[in-house]
Amino acid sequence: MPKKDTVLIICAHNDDQIIGAGGSMVVFKQQNKKVKTVVFAYGENSHPHMRAKWVRTERAKEAYESDKILGCDGITFLDLKEGNFLNTSQQNKAKSKLKEIIRKEKPSKIFTHNLDDPHPDHRAVLHIVLDLVKELRYNGDVYSFNVWNPLNFRKRNSPKLIVDVSKTFNKKIEAFMAHRSQKPTIITLLWNVYFQAYYNGLKNHFKYAEVFYKLK
Repeated sequence: MPKKDTVLIICAHNDDQIIGAGGSMVVFKQQNKKVKTVVFAYGENSHPHMRAKWVRTERAKEAYESDKILGCDGITFLDLKEGNFLNTSQQNKAKSKLKEIIRKEKPSKIFTHNLDDPHPDHRAVLHIVLDLVKELRYNGDVYSFNVWNPLNFRKRNSPKLIVDVSKTFNKKIEAFMAHRSQKPTIITLLWNVYFQAYYNGLKNHFKYAEVFYKLK
């Protein structure tokens, strides 16, 4: 049988891919694509008062549960330390593991964080991904998604990928809510998740939509 077309989502934390592309991930699966996620860190810093081992276990459990809700094909954690992704040793570790994954999966599309995101870990992931695809001479498409910023300001005229997620948006919300240990994040970002989907849908004549900007 021919190899399935693969979509690779690369993000800093294990709920970023849901916020940025959760509805589209379900759409891609419905199109018979393989959808895999790479997460840089387990996110121990989200609960500084809790034991790191417990946080890692809980966040990984939630990540796998959310991936199952979306019907996707698995998550790989790179196990980097938050807040320091651009440290030389961490950057080399991330690039080494990502190289192996990209060479193995041969994705036609990569989705990652965008230029406007204010979170330093998100911008660091973008920097590492762009460096790596250049180094690998990757021939596929690279798109960016929003997490913390409701709107994009740069790359306004970049080619866009618009995905109608009207029928998959509820799955996205269900997968997001599976991150039970992240209640403060859920409370902070849930309005933004709805706003982006509604705003992008309104602009593109859908009920809900996700919009991605092409970086390469």
